[in-house]
Amino acid sequence: MKKIRIPWYFIQRFLGIVMGAVIVAISINTFILPNHIADGGVTGIAIILYYIFQWDVGLAVFILNIPLFILGYKAVGKQLFYWSILGVGIMSVSLRFTQFLEPLTTNTLLAAVFGGVITGIGMGIIFRCRGSLGGTDILAIVLNKKTQMSVGQIILIFDAFIFIAAAVIFNPETAMYAMIYMFIAAKVIDLVQVGLDYNKSVLIVTEKPDAIAAEIIGCVNRGATFFHAEGAFSNTPKKVIYSVINRAQLTQVKEIVHRHDPDAFVSIGDVSEVVGEGFTPWKGH
Repeated sequence: MKKIRIPWYFIQRFLGIVMGAVIVAISINTFILPNHIADGGVTGIAIILYYIFQWDVGLAVFILNIPLFILGYKAVGKQLFYWSILGVGIMSVSLRFTQFLEPLTTNTLLAAVFGGVITGIGMGIIFRCRGSLGGTDILAIVLNKKTQMSVGQIILIFDAFIFIAAAVIFNPETAMYAMIYMFIAAKVIDLVQVGLDYNKSVLIVTEKPDAIAAEIIGCVNRGATFFHAEGAFSNTPKKVIYSVINRAQLTQVKEIVHRHDPDAFVSIGDVSEVVGEGFTPWKGH
């Protein structure tokens, strides 16, 4: 009988989404719900329903997502659809089974800040594993195909309505704390997905491209690429050097350029993620 071998990347993706969903649920039960802070998306609606009617948040999240999953089945693709169901299911169950956890703080500002950090870590892990927690993300993808608005704009509009509802039903401070919470969560999501190791891209227009490129490759141990360009003012052909380096190597590269050509034009930019030889290896993502 032939054994079924489950690929390791599939197991990693599964465990990552499960872990991320559990972390988000713990954050909601220990920071958000006890301190009456709203959230965005479907989770935000479920939290408002909990505050008003004492409905179970986990069950509400699951029920509210059902019509969205039905609506978005064809729009989001089978892969994201099934992984989203996993994320929503695990978070709903985790919200139910982590209700016993005591609040970690009764200070609303601290709850918004640290709740944003913990939620951001959980969501970042889920996104890094190419999953989602369904909700308005799916609805936004569906509406994006039928309107001129981007997915981000649609999600922002939904969240704005939820924050306005929280301000009207409760008080403006509730909405303000929710905005702090969402802002911090968004920043932490980016950090988890991309990491702290920001790299730099360097574009060099110089009269000594071969010497500079050779030293970047030989001394800095980074690759360099030539772009063939033409000066708009002089109409003379030029070799433009492009290279991606880490922050620690930036000073060394600038010294190399200045030594060979003090009149060189250098443009330096931030690169949030680099995948390939010499940087982060491909891992099937």
